[in-house]
Amino acid sequence: MTNDTVKQISRPSLRLGRLPESLRRDLLQARTRRGWSQAELARRASLRQAQVSDIESGKIAPRLDTLSDIARTLGYELVLVPRQLVPDVETIIWHDAHGQEEVEERPRWATDDAEDLG
Repeated sequence: MTNDTVKQISRPSLRLGRLPESLRRDLLQARTRRGWSQAELARRASLRQAQVSDIESGKIAPRLDTLSDIARTLGYELVLVPRQLVPDVETIIWHDAHGQEEVEERPRWATDDAEDLG
C-alpha cells in the first residue's frame, strides 16, 4: 500500500456528503411554517430554486455561507456550541418550543442528594 492509501484508510473523511436528515427536516419545516415555496425561499436568500430543492432533498451539502443565508432568511442563526453545553442548549430550545419559559435553575451536575444537605 502507498502512503496515500494508508492515509485514506486511517483517516475518515470529515466532509459531509449532505446535511443531516434532522437539519434538512428542520429547514423544510421552517420554510413551510412560513408558507413559503422553495422558489420563495430561494428568492429571499438569493439562491436558485433548484439549489433549495437539492439541499432539502439531500442531493448536495451547501457551503457554510449558503447554509447561513438560508438559516438567517428563515429566522435562525448558526452557532458553534461547546459540546459540553449542548445538553443545556437543547433543554432551553425544548422549553422554548413547548411554551415553558422558566428553565429549572439547577445545575445539571447537581444530584438529589445535594438537596438533602441543605
